[in-house]
Amino acid sequence: MLMPKKTKYAKQMKGRNRGKSYRGCTIAFGEIAVKAIEAGRIDSRQIEAARVAMTRHVKREAKSWIRVFPDKPLTKKPLETRMGKGKGSVDRWVMNVKPGRIIFEMAGVNENLAREAFALAMSKLPFKTKIITLENENEIY
Repeated sequence: MLMPKKTKYAKQMKGRNRGKSYRGCTIAFGEIAVKAIEAGRIDSRQIEAARVAMTRHVKREAKSWIRVFPDKPLTKKPLETRMGKGKGSVDRWVMNVKPGRIIFEMAGVNENLAREAFALAMSKLPFKTKIITLENENEIY
């Protein structure tokens, strides 16, 4: 699963996830891509599940790119623990995704097969997404 090798601080605050994405919102590597159309938080397990579903469907014939990386630690205290005693330990790694962000890209297979693979991957993601191509990538979210 994806996670940073090393971070400056072990724990972070959650923060807010507002606004639109102005970085990572155009297709850079492939021919067809999955774009987020609402804000959310993607987990390293969800990225891995979507990647596995997508690559198995195209039988590893396509070249695919993951355009998100979970570098924010989310902490959680153990169950049935009393209040206080500090912040919990790191439970999982996430990334805040804003509307317009490209999640996955693919090249090297025909568009119908890529759309089927992306449909499987999109069902693993916790927010609404859509499939875009190089021709229609400039549409509004």
